[in-house]
Amino acid sequence: MRLVTPTMPQRRRIDFLGVPLDLLSMSDTVVLVQDAMRTKKRLQHVVVNVAKFVNMRENEELRRDIIESDVINIDGMGIVLGCRLLGVRGVERVAGIDLMKEVLQLCAFEGFRPYFLGATQEVLEKAVATIKLKFPTLSIAGYRNGYFKPDEQEGIASSIRTSGADCLFVAISSPIKERFIRAHRDALGVSFIMGVGGALDVVAGVTKRAPPWMQQAGLEWLYRVIQEPRRLWKRYLITNVRFAMILARALLAKRRGE
Repeated sequence: MRLVTPTMPQRRRIDFLGVPLDLLSMSDTVVLVQDAMRTKKRLQHVVVNVAKFVNMRENEELRRDIIESDVINIDGMGIVLGCRLLGVRGVERVAGIDLMKEVLQLCAFEGFRPYFLGATQEVLEKAVATIKLKFPTLSIAGYRNGYFKPDEQEGIASSIRTSGADCLFVAISSPIKERFIRAHRDALGVSFIMGVGGALDVVAGVTKRAPPWMQQAGLEWLYRVIQEPRRLWKRYLITNVRFAMILARALLAKRRGE
């Protein structure tokens, strides 16, 4: 299906407890991506979930990387719920992995060429093979695993530029992916740039995504912890508790009229 709109979507950026967020739907976001690739204008995209919300309040460099992005989508039902509790209307979750799939469909239809950076070589190759099966008309500009030394970054950025890619998906954990994108965005020559975290692991079938009911209930983090308890339990426990405390203070202040 061709994704076309007679007018560009209205951009509404809000301040959510000190963090800027764009109130855009999935379809609105895809239209912005489509326009960027058609007009060859750079569009840097990032998503904010509970963990990133907490971390960027404590990591000034990560905060800078995020707030300087062109589009800041909400990816996380915790953020959606927090916005709604504070009276913000028109809030919609735009999950990074879902947006990536929408953009790949757009690329397959209109002939745009994606580049994938991240994951292990084995996972990356499985993910690319799966994507080729799902989108047989898609032309992939290139791909590279996410394991490299700092002094290799400029060469990687040059390779991406030489590939002629229209969009770049960076499947590396935070804050490394945000740092890479901000440092090299002007040298990449790519219209749409997006960090996708562990999305390629899901595409490759290495990890599973939570069932829809858990996603809608805001329990996707719990599903991830169940799959990787040793690696993730502490991170989610700390960030979820901190977010709950921040939100509780904001709700109390709102009730008092502060």
